[in-house]
Amino acid sequence: QVQLVESGGGLVQPGGSLRLSCAASGTIFSFNVMGWSRQAPGKERELVAAITSGGSTNYADSVKGRFTISNDNAKNTVYLQMNTLKPDDTAVYYCYADSIVGTFGSYRALWGQGTLVTVSS
Repeated sequence: QVQLVESGGGLVQPGGSLRLSCAASGTIFSFNVMGWSRQAPGKERELVAAITSGGSTNYADSVKGRFTISNDNAKNTVYLQMNTLKPDDTAVYYCYADSIVGTFGSYRALWGQGTLVTVSS
């Protein structure tokens, strides 16, 4: 069973925008942190952005000012708005949740299956 489902990836030209979505397969009752990581070919996975249940956000230096993370509690969805995309942003983007409880169960750590973002002209 897939508990976190990412969508919104694709091919975009440099300077373009994409919005990624991470939808839980059920109602979220609580979580500690939700966020996005990415892994480019041949590189280690890195944290891109995170949001706490209280709404505090954190970003990697490489995306500050370009990416925005947000969550919609009513839709049980976390978003990553990505603007001014660069070729270096090309990667598989993974949604994750830390200490999440919902109708789908309780998990200390939960990951989605990833969505590919390719930035190329």
